[in-house]
Amino acid sequence: MNNDSYIAPSEQRLLSRFWQSARGFWGGATAPWAWLLTVLLIVTVLLQLLTQYSLNFWNRDFFNAVERKDGAELLAQALRLLPLAAASLALAVFSVWGRMTLQRKWRAWLSNHLYKYWLERDHYVRLRFMPGEHQAPEYRIAEDARLATDLPVDLVLGLFSSLITGITFIGILWTVGGSSTIDLFGLVLTIPGYLVVAVIVYSIIVAAAMVLIGSRLTRVVEDNKRAEAELRAIGTHIRESGEGKTLPDNIKDRLEAVSTALRVVIATWLEYCWQLMRLTVVTHSNTLLAPVVGLLLCMPKYVAGTMLLGEVVQAAAAFVVVQGACNWFTDNYIRLADWAASANRVASLLLALDRIDPPDASAS
Repeated sequence: MNNDSYIAPSEQRLLSRFWQSARGFWGGATAPWAWLLTVLLIVTVLLQLLTQYSLNFWNRDFFNAVERKDGAELLAQALRLLPLAAASLALAVFSVWGRMTLQRKWRAWLSNHLYKYWLERDHYVRLRFMPGEHQAPEYRIAEDARLATDLPVDLVLGLFSSLITGITFIGILWTVGGSSTIDLFGLVLTIPGYLVVAVIVYSIIVAAAMVLIGSRLTRVVEDNKRAEAELRAIGTHIRESGEGKTLPDNIKDRLEAVSTALRVVIATWLEYCWQLMRLTVVTHSNTLLAPVVGLLLCMPKYVAGTMLLGEVVQAAAAFVVVQGACNWFTDNYIRLADWAASANRVASLLLALDRIDPPDASAS
């Protein structure tokens, strides 16, 4: 196959090829461990939500007691906090263990799969004659496979947690906030569940800003990884030529080759830096504004005497939780781009290996 006939695969094709191999962890000999850890993590997320829900109501009761200056009730609420805090801490620690254990076992399985596919039938030798994006396969297996298995666990658990948390706390916002009546030039407008409407509108604005600013991030991350891998490959080639393991092979001026690759790395890193700086403007502004917006939306009712202090704190905390759940995509945009870039690089290697022995491709 010559390079002229090669057509670069679409991102959809790349991600499909990645999952074709990666999902094998949940089948075969590793299936019991994989499914056990998956179920345990889902149960942990549900228990964390229950604890968070209880803490939200604890906030309401505690600050209502503060407003009433009720010492006995404050002591009772302080004692009530202890088991809630202990449960939250225990679940957080267990979540770390379960998440990292799943990541570690999945990475080990996928790495072994990739190494076997790369080394069998002299694929590692024949790969250099195949067109496509498969440079530095050892780096793709060691580094990109790690990121491609680490990040999905975090992202999927975060998405699941955000969905059920958002649904649960929207109920609190709707109940505590109630409706709001606005007088616009003589036109009286009643907005039911106005806090829910406000948090959805606010989240849409933040998400739109993130997508608009970070539309090129995945491509920038992929270019950066490609440049870093090329620099490592040149360094390895020079070391092995010095050790007599291989010939220089088209690298006449070693220093110039390294310098050129390094300049590309620095240039792509600068572009990556600019992308992150622009995205930070959105994410950091959101971190600062979300709690304040929730409080400001509750203040008119508090001043009017239709909402207690504890309810204000409860509603403001629920506003932040729901906004965070709605903005899961915004908060994880950079990590999604990192995962997509790493998964694409692993898939590019797999597709190149598939083309070496087409009849056997289905077996991998």
